[in-house]
Amino acid sequence: MEKLSGLGHLFMTIFLNHFSSFMVIPAITDVTMAAVCPGQDECSLAIYLSGFQQAIIGVGTLVMMPLVGNLSDKYGRKALLTVPLTFTIIPLAILAYSRSRSFFYAYYVLKILTAMFCEGSVHCLALAYVADNVSVERRASAFGILSGIGSSAFVCGTLSTRFLSTASTFQVSVAVAIVAAVYMRVFLRDSIVEDDISAPLMSEKKGEVHDACSDRKSPKKDLEVFKTMPSLEDTICLLKTSVTFSQAAMVMFFSNLADVGLHASLMYYLKARFHFNKDQFADLMVISGIAGTISQLLVMPMLAPSLGEERLLSIGLFFNCVHMLLYGIGWSSWVSYAAAMFSIFFVFSQPCIRSIVSKQVGPCDQGKAQGCISGIGSFANVVSPLVFSPLTGDWSLDL
Repeated sequence: MEKLSGLGHLFMTIFLNHFSSFMVIPAITDVTMAAVCPGQDECSLAIYLSGFQQAIIGVGTLVMMPLVGNLSDKYGRKALLTVPLTFTIIPLAILAYSRSRSFFYAYYVLKILTAMFCEGSVHCLALAYVADNVSVERRASAFGILSGIGSSAFVCGTLSTRFLSTASTFQVSVAVAIVAAVYMRVFLRDSIVEDDISAPLMSEKKGEVHDACSDRKSPKKDLEVFKTMPSLEDTICLLKTSVTFSQAAMVMFFSNLADVGLHASLMYYLKARFHFNKDQFADLMVISGIAGTISQLLVMPMLAPSLGEERLLSIGLFFNCVHMLLYGIGWSSWVSYAAAMFSIFFVFSQPCIRSIVSKQVGPCDQGKAQGCISGIGSFANVVSPLVFSPLTGDWSLDL
């Protein structure tokens, strides 16, 4: 019962955090265009700025994700969750105050700096928390439910954007982000550290460091904490633990490479091609989110035990290709809405990859494994804008 309660509090934290993040996505395109290219529907500079931002964030998360996962294995998930939940409030608060050109660029810079640590780290730590509390046999379904919670937050967040002004959208987002951080600190019990649920990185006595996984204290100097930083050699060693792990990492890389390339330019493409605005972006995201939520909360838990993660992964990747193809050949705005419906199948991919990876390592390495895979996904985030931004920027100029 205690584990179920812990998962419930985790799911609520993830819902609130994702709700806050997702509700601003439909509005950020219009805010960017208004600040960078006021009065225009096509703007290659906005595309390049978004690509540059994604690339820099990807470099930061490539370094930080393995470190975050490794630290969470030692000091507990709750201690590490506190940092990204707090940092994400800062850039949102800037746009909640003003969306003028100068404030947009302040947001732009701070978003890059905070997202280097925050981007993906909440989800990575949540996956490790679920792996701590769920048996191997039920892990694929549990990961699907966690993704379903994120999808439901996506639906609620984007749907709320339809009924709020741009200013109110960012103000509500900040309020919900604060509630998420406070809720997590008050209610969530750490899944690793039992004696001290606050999981301090350094103990107060004689500079000892608490080893959360082995639940013992070993005397070390304060500078020893930096030895928790994983090296490239550590990552390579982890990838060599099994052929399955390395294959899952390869799938993660190419899947993220395509996804980031699509979504970094999709809204600019739809705005230029079909003159979509904030409300239409929200409609599109709600359709995709509802289909994904139903799939992950209901369909995936039923199919995972019988089909297995590998087959579900194949199904998800296939329909992801179909959904991207439809966007590429779309001849009318309704095709975009039809393509969004395919999320009922392609959302299988990420939970299946994470479940496969979690089964390749022991209970004390779940954070390290999830951090490694998140880092590989972040590397794809770096490469993708370098490949796709010039293509989409040139296409925008042609229009």
